[in-house]
Amino acid sequence: MMKLMPGNPFIRLIPFTAMLAVSTAANAQPESAKPDSAKPFTVLPLEESASRGITTRDPSSIVKCKDEYWVFYTGRGVPSYRSRDLVKWERGPAVFKTAPEWIAGIVPENRHMNYWAPDIMKLGDRYLLYYSVSSMGKMTSAIGLATNPTLDPADSAYHWTDQGFVIRTKEGDGYNAIDPSVFHDDDGSLWLTLGSYWSGIKLIQLDPKTGKRIAPDSRMFSIAYNESIEASYLCKHDRYYYLFVNWGSCCRGPASTYNIRIGRSQAVTGPYLDKAGVDMLHGGGSLFLATTNGPLIGPGHAGTLNANGKNWFTSDFEGDLRIGGKATLAIMPLRWNADGWPEATVNDVKANRPAQSATK
Repeated sequence: MMKLMPGNPFIRLIPFTAMLAVSTAANAQPESAKPDSAKPFTVLPLEESASRGITTRDPSSIVKCKDEYWVFYTGRGVPSYRSRDLVKWERGPAVFKTAPEWIAGIVPENRHMNYWAPDIMKLGDRYLLYYSVSSMGKMTSAIGLATNPTLDPADSAYHWTDQGFVIRTKEGDGYNAIDPSVFHDDDGSLWLTLGSYWSGIKLIQLDPKTGKRIAPDSRMFSIAYNESIEASYLCKHDRYYYLFVNWGSCCRGPASTYNIRIGRSQAVTGPYLDKAGVDMLHGGGSLFLATTNGPLIGPGHAGTLNANGKNWFTSDFEGDLRIGGKATLAIMPLRWNADGWPEATVNDVKANRPAQSATK
C-alpha cells in the first residue's frame, strides 16, 4: 500500500489507506455497514469476467466456513464480504468494533482503526487472521493476529480474540512490517511473508500452536527485492514453492501501475528464481499478470483457491474501467503449464459484455 517519492527510496508518500483514515471521524460507521454508493448490477459468471464488482482493496486469501466463502480487506476494523457461490457477494461484519489495546502503544498514530492488507487461514479448529497496522508513510508498523473458531456470525461460538502483535518495526529497521501472508507447509510448519518497499520481502517462521513468531529472535529470511515491491503471497505446487509479489504503484485507480511477478524455489526459505533463473532477491521476477488486462488495471495481492473442483487465482484490480475505474475483487481460472508455472486467465480481455457489480 506504499508509494515511493521520486529520487529517494527511503522516503514515502502517505499511503492511500492512511489518507482515508485522516478523513474518517473517530466514530465513523464501519465500512461493512455503509451502503454502496453505486447502483447494483447483475453479476457475470466467473467464466466470463474476473471482476466481482465489489471494492476489496488488498484482499485476503478466500477461505470457506460451512457453506460460505469469506474475504477480508483493507478498511476500518478489517471489513469482510461473504458468498455462497463465489459469484455474488454481500457484506459481512468487520473483525474489530474497537481497537485492540496494544495498538495505541506500538503504532500510536493509527487512531482510526484503519487496518490494511489482511490474510486469513484455517488451521486446526480456528481461523487465524493477520492484519497490518501502520501510520502515515512511516516504518512504524506491526502485524497483528486475531483468531476465531468460526466465521459464521450466527454461530454461538463466533468471537474474534485479539492475540496481540506478531512482529513490529520501528523507524530505521530497514523493512516494514505490513502486508502479511500466511503459508502452511506440508510438514506442518507455518510461515509468514511480509514487507513493503524499503529492503523488500521477508519470511519468518510461526508457531502453529499460537500463530505467533516461533521465537522473538528467530531468523528472518530476505527473499525478494525491487525498488517498488509489496503484497507477497506464498504457495506450493508439486515440488516447488511459488512466491508472488507486486511491483509498481497502487491506489490510483486506472493510473495504478501494479503488476504481479513470480519466482519459485525448492526450499521455502529460497532462493526464489524467475523463469530466466534470476534470483528475486536481486531483481528477478517473471511477469505473471501485466498492469493492463483489457478493462482491468493493476492486479495486486495474489491468492489461490481450490473450489468446486477447480483452481482459481484471486486478487484485486486497482481499477475496472467498466465500473467507473473503481477497484474490484477478482477471481480467475488458474492452470499450471507443462513447465510447472502457474497461468491465470483474465477472460475480460476478450469479453465484450460489461462487468457488473455483485454487491447486494
